Amino acid sequence: MLRRIYDWTMNLAARPNALPALGVVSFIESSFFPIPPDAMMLPMVLARPDRAWTIALVATVASVVGGIAGYAIGYYLFETIGRSVIELYGYQDGFEAFRAAYAEWGLWIILVKGMTPIPYKLVTIASGAAAFDFPLFVIASIATRGARFFLVAALLKYFGPPIREFVERRLTLVTTVFVVCLVGGFVAVKYLI
Repeated sequence: MLRRIYDWTMNLAARPNALPALGVVSFIESSFFPIPPDAMMLPMVLARPDRAWTIALVATVASVVGGIAGYAIGYYLFETIGRSVIELYGYQDGFEAFRAAYAEWGLWIILVKGMTPIPYKLVTIASGAAAFDFPLFVIASIATRGARFFLVAALLKYFGPPIREFVERRLTLVTTVFVVCLVGGFVAVKYLI
């Protein structure tokens, strides 16, 4: 079953509509969607290494635009939509402390958390809720999201065949590690923030 899903994803990643789909996932992940764009980037770059930079650029631009939407949710709609998103993921306990940390560490929070598996939607909504400097938020988001997605694309482009071979031979292990990292990111946010 896992092999069929992998093969289907690799075929989808090579299709012309994969890039717009990545853009949508990158956009909505920055404000409310739980799955990171890396899950789509991996098979897309492995299937089409010649388009690695385009794939990274689409993920970066869509993620930053989605981050702006998340910022707007935090700034304008925190009491209605923003709080609901935070509660949906179970982050309400530590969110106020996270938001208060922006007074002293805002830029560093954006730069560090934008590169980690910790959900970026928390950063975007908290940035808006804390009324963090908007132009600085956008610049930091471009830097951190661009660094993350271009690093992933570069690793896959230049080391893709061995990575692809490893993934295909140990698909269950790779999938398990990915899920553990994803869940670990959510757990870390819940208990560390």
